[in-house]
Amino acid sequence: MPPFNVSSAVLRDAAIKYAWSFLGLPYRWGGDDPIRGFDCSGLVIEVLQSVGLLPHNLDLTANGLYLRYQTRTVARGYQGCLCLWFNLSGVATHVELLINDFQTIGASGGGSSTTSPDAAAVQNAFIKIRPLGYRGGNCKIVDPFLEIN
Repeated sequence: MPPFNVSSAVLRDAAIKYAWSFLGLPYRWGGDDPIRGFDCSGLVIEVLQSVGLLPHNLDLTANGLYLRYQTRTVARGYQGCLCLWFNLSGVATHVELLINDFQTIGASGGGSSTTSPDAAAVQNAFIKIRPLGYRGGNCKIVDPFLEIN
């Protein structure tokens, strides 16, 4: 919870506005840097840290984010929720942020070989906006803002 008294609606709006600022930035495997690039969890962590929902210098994978917020699962997504996709073993392997009721913003298209802007360009890997269902239905939605007054 942020150390200040701000409504969840204000925090959601600020988080989404900040996420938009990275649109088009190249994907970078293991990336957590607003200049050099993000991977999926790096982007989400940066956005949640920007509004005080996660501590500074925290490093989590998509599955780590799910484990942190799994008690905040919601049936239907809306602005500020996290969408997490899972493999057949039940491990979250990708995460994106809902910017409205039907679209996400996320770092996608890359993988472990995507370590430079040139590699990202070849792989069409960057921070992009997509419809919620574009990765298929094996998705859970959690709301990291849920317990904020």
